[in-house]
Amino acid sequence: MSYREQLRQRERELGRPVRVGLVGAGQMGLGFVAQVAHLPGMEISAIADIDPERGHEAFKRSDRGHALSGGTPDERAAAVLGGRPVVVTDALDLVPLPIDIIVDASGVPDVGASVAFFGLLAGKDIALLNVECDVTVGLLLATVARRMGRVYTVCRGDEPVECKRMVDYVRDIGFTVVCAGKGKNNPLDPTATPEALADQARAKGMNPKMLASFVDGSKTMIEMVALANATGLRLSRRGMTGPHATVADLAKTFRPETDGGVLPAAGVVDYCTGPVAPGVFVIGHCDDPVVTAEMEYLSMGEGPYYSFYRPYHLASVEAPLSVAEAVLDRTPSLAPTVWNAEVVAVAKRDLRAGERIDGIGGSTVYGLAESAEATATEDLVPLGLAAGAELVRDVPVGTVLTHQDVRVDHSTMIATLRRLQDRLLAGERIDLPAAGTAQSLAA
Repeated sequence: MSYREQLRQRERELGRPVRVGLVGAGQMGLGFVAQVAHLPGMEISAIADIDPERGHEAFKRSDRGHALSGGTPDERAAAVLGGRPVVVTDALDLVPLPIDIIVDASGVPDVGASVAFFGLLAGKDIALLNVECDVTVGLLLATVARRMGRVYTVCRGDEPVECKRMVDYVRDIGFTVVCAGKGKNNPLDPTATPEALADQARAKGMNPKMLASFVDGSKTMIEMVALANATGLRLSRRGMTGPHATVADLAKTFRPETDGGVLPAAGVVDYCTGPVAPGVFVIGHCDDPVVTAEMEYLSMGEGPYYSFYRPYHLASVEAPLSVAEAVLDRTPSLAPTVWNAEVVAVAKRDLRAGERIDGIGGSTVYGLAESAEATATEDLVPLGLAAGAELVRDVPVGTVLTHQDVRVDHSTMIATLRRLQDRLLAGERIDLPAAGTAQSLAA
């Protein structure tokens, strides 16, 4: 039975749709609201946005009527139960509402960390359109979800999730995964800043910081690190290889150097520039002569390396599928199972003592994929913790920042959760508060 039919059946049985709380009504959030409006058995019950007008506009566009703005917790809960949409300005106000799942589309790692952690403790499922949060504290959040009997997931439609589905498929048919990755559709410029890209961003209708995070490579690093941690694959090397490639050349390019490719080893994630974007790919290997003969007959090439390619990813259009997978199947679309890789902060320009880092897509740092082992050994600063950090000494452009270079703001929720995750990775037992205590903790 399709998810569409399962959602209809669930609504008939329970007398209500799946209730979704959404954080962020920007470009991704608005797209998510619009798509959910076309699906039976699922509705956006509440939106949290620092600009409440964006929440009201999203509900207006989806013909949900006049939303309750503000109100007391009891009034908001009553509105949700009665089918009236709610708009709030604090993401944590979604946590006590009678909703089934919270979707974070804020794009802000600290916001995602807070709403995910407290939402899980309150018994809500969590779905992120915020991969930046996942590559910083995702292993902890996945662990909390399992202990609470909830689902934590990154949403469908983003490259790492759609690529993971292909990794699963290639493994399920008995092939060895040599490489999994994506095409990058912007020229790589690690020095790109939102100021320099302002005109392009305006023309594309994008936030300049979001565009900068694409162009400077941070987004690609983030996405491939999330894929590595969810599949058990590793990085090809620091920053990955990132060659130019075409769809036809994928299987020739992404094979080990010993066989004429660019990879130092098999079993890795990587990316390429060129016309592969906006697709994702997996390179599988099988040298069984019967299988290779069958694959050649099926026009998959002479082998033993084969490319499996999906030419698109549909972002917020596909994201509601993760809500269905979480609520109906009780499974994540993508969540860390290991901690193989990190995204670390690198200086975009010469930085001076006393400056503060402006975070992902800003003018001070960009992200670079690195192994988790090297990140810990060299005391490197994860990109998701960099925003607001103060330089304690001058560093030249291109420096991979260490904790000796900056003073991280340890008062943030994501920094707190990162310390818990570090303890978890060190083998310590982490005791969690009981379910339903999120609001007292948040206060």
